[in-house]
Amino acid sequence: MTRLAQTEGLTDIQREILSTVRDFVDNEILPVATELEHRDEYPTQIVEGLKELGVFGLMIPEEYGGLGESLLTYALTVEEIARGWMSVSGIINTHFIVAYMLKQHGTQEQKDYFLPKMAAGEIRGAFSMSEPALGSDVSAISSKGVRDGSDYVLTGQKMWLTNGGSSTLVAVLCRTDEGHPEGAPPHKSMTTFLVEKEAGFGEVRPGLTIPGKIEKMGYKGVDTTELIMDGLRIPADRVLGGETGRGFYHMMDGVEVGRVNVAARGCGVAQRAFELGVSYAQQRHTFGKPIAQHQAIQFKLAEMATKVEAAHAMMVNAARKKDSGQRNDLEAGMAKYLASEYCKEVVEDAFRIHGGYGFSKEYEIERLYREAPMLLIGEGTAEIQKMIIGRRLLEEYRIQA
Repeated sequence: MTRLAQTEGLTDIQREILSTVRDFVDNEILPVATELEHRDEYPTQIVEGLKELGVFGLMIPEEYGGLGESLLTYALTVEEIARGWMSVSGIINTHFIVAYMLKQHGTQEQKDYFLPKMAAGEIRGAFSMSEPALGSDVSAISSKGVRDGSDYVLTGQKMWLTNGGSSTLVAVLCRTDEGHPEGAPPHKSMTTFLVEKEAGFGEVRPGLTIPGKIEKMGYKGVDTTELIMDGLRIPADRVLGGETGRGFYHMMDGVEVGRVNVAARGCGVAQRAFELGVSYAQQRHTFGKPIAQHQAIQFKLAEMATKVEAAHAMMVNAARKKDSGQRNDLEAGMAKYLASEYCKEVVEDAFRIHGGYGFSKEYEIERLYREAPMLLIGEGTAEIQKMIIGRRLLEEYRIQA
């Protein structure tokens, strides 16, 4: 383990899990990550290795074949994986959010059917909330689910679906107006549907099409797609929790832990950027000495390390708050906001330390420089986090009239 970003109070089991994952990252991910990323190739062998380690079932209860670990253990695991290649941590994250939503909100039948297969990695999850014209305004969702006998018929277009091609289970948020009077708040007429499908692209089940991968600046390897529903029939027993109108709350609960995950990814990428920067600074010579001995570079390294430590501490605090059963939207929003912003800054400083070589695809920092911006957007932009933080602060510090 490195000196930076240490976590106090871990159990022997947690330390063993993290040590095993770090070894896997060093031996199986870092040596191939940049090559696979440049080819935009799905990391099949890496994913299979993580399945064998039990990472896909890390937070799924033992009764369903998982390891039953805490959100903190999961977040620290994600931090290690993102240090190797952020795309791999994204593959895990979307699967984890669906498993978490099932564990927290699913019917017993849904838990019994899905969770054991998800723990083994046989079913791989994705969740779908965003739409082409939606942005951050979840209340503007237009995809609809209409009751037809014992089924619901789903119609609409979803966007930015991580694991869209490789997943076999998608939690899809749609509007369902039944039982909700005219003029009711939009968030009370949303429902989460559990949509099973074949892996791949094209028509993956009748009425459901995954057109293909969206070409991206970074965050390559993982498949990011659209999802098009045109008369997609879903049995009523695949409504998450068995009750319509609860989808907004299901998704927000999932996104809350997802924000801890994105914070962890930011921490992992920032750690790797610092490692690359401090290493290169000791090897590169100018004016007769390593650039690490120049005060300007030492100042950069000091700032980078401080940001890595601060982001890690805030991420750990948010995870522990959630694990305690307390509301953590304030802490998760702060952690996501700070970690993603600091990640961008640390990566850019490492890029500057590399000088002209940072612009070369031969150097790993070039990949990190393209990956970091995604964290500024994923699971809510900085502006959304500030809205959440501001509102919660006003709740906490409301003055009495």
